[in-house]
Amino acid sequence: MRQINVYADTSVFGGTQDEEFKESSLNFFNKVANGEFILLLSTETLRELSGSPQEVQSVLFNLPDSSIKEVPINDEARDLANEYIAAKVLGQASISDALHVSAATVAGADLILSWNFRHIANFNRIRGFNSVNIRFGYRTMTILSPKEVSDEKESL
Repeated sequence: MRQINVYADTSVFGGTQDEEFKESSLNFFNKVANGEFILLLSTETLRELSGSPQEVQSVLFNLPDSSIKEVPINDEARDLANEYIAAKVLGQASISDALHVSAATVAGADLILSWNFRHIANFNRIRGFNSVNIRFGYRTMTILSPKEVSDEKESL
């Protein structure tokens, strides 16, 4: 069975320290550690994590290297992020959020996870991102919160 490539933005790491988001965030990272998901990690996420508290950074350091794949913020990702801004999906002040989505898109992620309900995991923003993606020949992205993938209960 093919592993699912999941891009998690910085909010998912930070969610491990927030009472509301802790359980779902930790469950997601446990699934990464157990090999259920491959975590796609961009240089933008690494940059943002470098300014985070140690307990947030330690989430990354406790994952096996085999469960992580780094994705670059290259010219293609920067160009796509700028197209999101030009299409007014996000404002210029939210370029970092646009970079998260564009990096995941260019890398061919199966899924983006975010607790950022204002700029990323938001119905109207998702429609906007996908409209731009289609216009420029990329596939549409599924964007969810960690709760939607980590709190599944099997029912038989």
